[in-house]
Amino acid sequence: LKLQFLYLIGHSASPYHTMRVLDMVEPFLGFLPEVEKPRTKQSVNDRLLWSGLALFIFLVCCQIPVFGLRHKAGADPFYWMRVILASNKGTLMELGISPIVTASLIMQLLQGARILTMNDNDPRDRKLFAGAQKLFGLVITFVEAFAYVMSGMYGDLSDIGLIMSLLIVFQLMVAGVIVLLLDELLQKGYGFGSGISLFISTSICETIVWKAFSPFTMNTGRGTEFEGAIISLFQQLLQAPNKMKGLRDAFYRPHLPNIINILSTFLVFLVVIFFQGFAVKIPLVHSGTKQAAPQPIKLFYTSNMPIILQTSLVSNLYFISQVLYQRFPSNIFINLLGKWEQPGYSSTGFGSSVPVSGLAYYVSPPTSFADCMDDPLHVVFYITFILTACAMLSKSWIGISKQAPADVAHMWAAQGLTLPGYSGSSAEVLQSHLDRYIPTAAALGGVCIGALTILADFLGAIGSGTGILLAVGFIYQMRESLDVERHELPRWLQ
Repeated sequence: LKLQFLYLIGHSASPYHTMRVLDMVEPFLGFLPEVEKPRTKQSVNDRLLWSGLALFIFLVCCQIPVFGLRHKAGADPFYWMRVILASNKGTLMELGISPIVTASLIMQLLQGARILTMNDNDPRDRKLFAGAQKLFGLVITFVEAFAYVMSGMYGDLSDIGLIMSLLIVFQLMVAGVIVLLLDELLQKGYGFGSGISLFISTSICETIVWKAFSPFTMNTGRGTEFEGAIISLFQQLLQAPNKMKGLRDAFYRPHLPNIINILSTFLVFLVVIFFQGFAVKIPLVHSGTKQAAPQPIKLFYTSNMPIILQTSLVSNLYFISQVLYQRFPSNIFINLLGKWEQPGYSSTGFGSSVPVSGLAYYVSPPTSFADCMDDPLHVVFYITFILTACAMLSKSWIGISKQAPADVAHMWAAQGLTLPGYSGSSAEVLQSHLDRYIPTAAALGGVCIGALTILADFLGAIGSGTGILLAVGFIYQMRESLDVERHELPRWLQ
């Protein structure tokens, strides 16, 4: 709805009017929180220190509960969105990076659709654009915090009271500002990469480590067991009367993380890293010196954006379907959208409902090979949906994010790059050459990302296929950044 609203506003205004709206941000720049750029280039050791400090603050906020909430029993309707939002229910990081991602995505959509025009070479326009994105992020933080309280996620408003409701909104606003500043701190050169990438990958890796080594015990009808797969393995080897049966249970237990899930997770990690290196190099040269300057077109051309967009789409479908089903469980149209049940424990964990029929069920991954055999239509529909959605979203994103052949051709031409045998830097020549590579790389890369997600889900990898792809992608980008400055790294890290 937010995207549609902004789209209609943009289309009802001229480009000149859009720029006037961007100029109206200038009076607010002095009131927005900001991290000053470093006056000198930070050393690698300092950047590692700042990155670690930012991560430490984020993790601490993930463990501090929101003061004043009233715990409610039942499923978490936002459970399916938390993997890509690095959020933690009931804590200061309830919103996670949602406001920043939403603001960034909408601003990119407006700019890519030429609704919001700006000069990338003008420092003032860049400052106004960054300020508008930050202001938009703060507004979204307030709107989401207010909506969470009004929806009753923290208890009935009559029980909480007006003062405590405002205090909860204030806490979430402060946490949103902290996340925004931490992200800006890293992006301005104090650390590596961006805070969003760091927080998402850390959240996913934390889930994997926890499900491997969790010391919590629970009873799923088979006696008391440790939640952590590796700890459970040692428990079975030490306590089970029949060691072979205990070993088999540790590898294949159905309702808790098992050793096969751990091995599948590492297998998917290796496969994703292997595909990250696939690229086609365009043999370019500098137009003046004729020095070779090949440029790669990666297989994962749009990186993780297809799976992020697809996950956002499905997560919103899950959320809407759950809310409607809780209110109107007997409505036939609501049941067509999705019917939900809350088992004692599911593969997604405690506190999460699972779809059992309807559209939400068919776009959700099968939880095991037994489910695949029981309902092959579900498998076929899920595979078709994932592959088609990822391919289409990937091809659409190259135009929105200014990665289309025309945009890349003009960028290379501005850098003085051209194809061998051509005099001068001609954007038209480069574009005709890139038209054969970029759309194919975008679509094929989207299909490969979707296929890897399906593989991870079918194997039962911990953290879901989407989570593993996001984590590996961000970690791989971080490794490439560190590799550029390898000579400045401490010897133990080289």
